[in-house]
Amino acid sequence: MCCSGSIKCQMEVRKPREPSNKRVKPLSRVTSLASLIPPVRATPLKRFSQTLQRSISFRSDSRPDLFSPRPWSRNMPPANTKRRGSKLWSETFDVCVNHMLTSKEIKRQEAIFELSQGEEDLIEDLKLAKKAYHDPMLKLSIMTEQELNQIFGTLDSLIPLHEDLLRRLQEVRKPDGSTEHVGHILVGWLPCLNSYDSYCSNQVAAKALLDHKKQDHRVQDFLQRCLESPFSRKLDLWNFLDIPRSRLVKYPLLLREILRHTPNDHPDQQHLEEAISIIQGIVAEINIKTGESECQYYKERLIYLEEGQRDSLIDNSRVVCCHGELKNNRGVKLHVFLFEEVLVITRAITHNEQLCYQLYRQPIPVRELVLEDLQDGEVRLGGSIRGAFSNNERIKNFFRVSFKNGSQSQTHSLQANDSFNKQQWLNCIRQAKEKVTCAGKAGMLSSEAHFLLSPNGSRVPQGETTLEQMDQSDCESDCSMDTSEISTDCERMEQTNSCENEKQIETNV
Repeated sequence: MCCSGSIKCQMEVRKPREPSNKRVKPLSRVTSLASLIPPVRATPLKRFSQTLQRSISFRSDSRPDLFSPRPWSRNMPPANTKRRGSKLWSETFDVCVNHMLTSKEIKRQEAIFELSQGEEDLIEDLKLAKKAYHDPMLKLSIMTEQELNQIFGTLDSLIPLHEDLLRRLQEVRKPDGSTEHVGHILVGWLPCLNSYDSYCSNQVAAKALLDHKKQDHRVQDFLQRCLESPFSRKLDLWNFLDIPRSRLVKYPLLLREILRHTPNDHPDQQHLEEAISIIQGIVAEINIKTGESECQYYKERLIYLEEGQRDSLIDNSRVVCCHGELKNNRGVKLHVFLFEEVLVITRAITHNEQLCYQLYRQPIPVRELVLEDLQDGEVRLGGSIRGAFSNNERIKNFFRVSFKNGSQSQTHSLQANDSFNKQQWLNCIRQAKEKVTCAGKAGMLSSEAHFLLSPNGSRVPQGETTLEQMDQSDCESDCSMDTSEISTDCERMEQTNSCENEKQIETNV
C-alpha cells in the first residue's frame, strides 16, 4: 500500500522536493561554468499515459540553446523555459503512406514510434545529467568524487543499455518509417533491465545525500542556476536522476499499447505477450529489492535511547509500509515509521552530519495496536486553555494509536497534514493489522498441520512417531490394508474438521 503526501511509498522512490524560487548570489566566474556544459540535443519525451504517478515529460516547439548569453543579474527576469516538442510518427514520416494503412495499423505504428522516441529522449537526458551536473560539480570541486558516485549510482551503465535497444529498433524500421516486428527484439532485450536493480536500490541513499548536500551554499547555488537555465526544462537534478525509474515502470504501459493495436493473427502477438510478462516480472522483483533496501536504510538510522527499545520486530522487518512526518497534540513534529509488524515513533535529529531518527517511545506491535479515527475538533491542543484559543485548522485530521500490554501502555494523538494524508495513514495501518492477523491465522493452521492422530487417538507431532509404533503398525498390517477402516476414519476426520471449520467461521464473523 502506498501513501502519498508526506508519507513515503514502498513501491516509489521519494518524490523530489521543489527547489526554492529565492534568488541567490551569482557565481563569480560564470564563464567557467558555461564552458563546462557541453551542448546536448534535447528532443521530445512525449507523455504516453496519465497513470504514471510521476511522469517526467514536457512539450515545446523549440530546442534549448545552451550557449546563449545568460544574464545572472538579480534585476534580470528568469530565462524562458525551453521545453520539448511532441513528435508523432504520422508527422515525422511521409503522410502519403498513411492512406494505405488502416486506422489500427497507424495507431500501432504510433505506439512503436513512441517506444523508440522515448529511448532516444531517455539517453539524451541521462547524458545531460552527467555532462551538465556530474562533470561540472566534480571539476569545480563542489562535491567529492565519492559523493557524486553515491548520488549518481550506476547511471553511466544505463546509457549503453538503452542505446542498444534504440539501435535495434532503428535497424528494423523500413525506409518509409514503418516497423513490422518488434516483439522478438523486446523479448531478447528486456532481461537486460535486471541491471536496474542496483540503480533503484541506491536511490533512497542517493536522495538523502543530495538533500544533505543542498545545505552547502555552493551546491545549492549551482543547482539553482542549472534549474533557471534553459537546458534544464525546469527539472532539478533529482528529476533527471529519477527518469530511469519512471521509464522502467512505463514499459508495461508502452508494450500493452502496442499489443492493443496488434492484430490477433500478427506474428508479433505472441512475442509481445511474452515481453509484457518479462517486464512485469522484472519490475516486481526490482520493486521488492528496492523496498528491502529502503527498509534497511532506515533501520540503520534508528537511534535507541536505551536497549529496552530494541525490538526483534524491527530487526526482522523487510519493508517500510509507509513513513512520514506527523504532529502530536502538543505540536511536536514526529517521524513515524510503519514497518510490517511494528509502528515506530521517532524524532528526526542530526547525528554525525546525517539525518537520523531517535526513538520517541517504545515500539508498538501492530498486532496489539488500537487505531481510532478521531473526528475534527475531538482533540484539545496542549491543554484546555491553549486548546480553547487555538486555530480550528490545528485540531483537524487527527487519529489515535494506543497500546496496552500489562503495565506498559501508550496513547498518541497524531495529526496529518490534510484529510487525504490522514486517510492514507489509516488505510496503511488497517492493512498492516489485517496482514498480521491473517499471518497469525495461517501460522495456527500450519501448526495444526504438524500434528497427526496416533493409533490410540491422541495427537502426536508429525515426524515424532516412534520406531516401535511404526514397527507395530507394519506387523499388524502384514503387508495388507483394510480400506474400509481407513475410509471410515477419513469420513470421521472430515466430519470433525467440517464442524470445526463451521464453528471457526461463525467465530470470525
